[in-house]
Amino acid sequence: MNVIADLCVVPIGVGVSVSKYVAECERVLTEAGLKTKMHAYGTNIEGDWDTVFAAIKRCHEAVHEMGAPRITTTLKFGTRIDRIQTMEDKVASVEQKLVSG
Repeated sequence: MNVIADLCVVPIGVGVSVSKYVAECERVLTEAGLKTKMHAYGTNIEGDWDTVFAAIKRCHEAVHEMGAPRITTTLKFGTRIDRIQTMEDKVASVEQKLVSG
């Protein structure tokens, strides 16, 4: 089953800047072969359910390995079985409606 997820991993106890931890998580997602789109407060992920959730687990492992004692994560995700829909399809649908009124 395919899933589209929105992931925000926040290491706690590592100081103010978390960009190096975010970069490591992005590497994990890329190495898993997932389609991603980073945004200001997280990353959209598209892929097979098991692959996506295994990569999210690996993100936690990698960030802990970097020395983060705690991590808080926000995860939203959705699936559909009536048709195939990509992240781009969802955005394009809204953009089309903005143009057509």
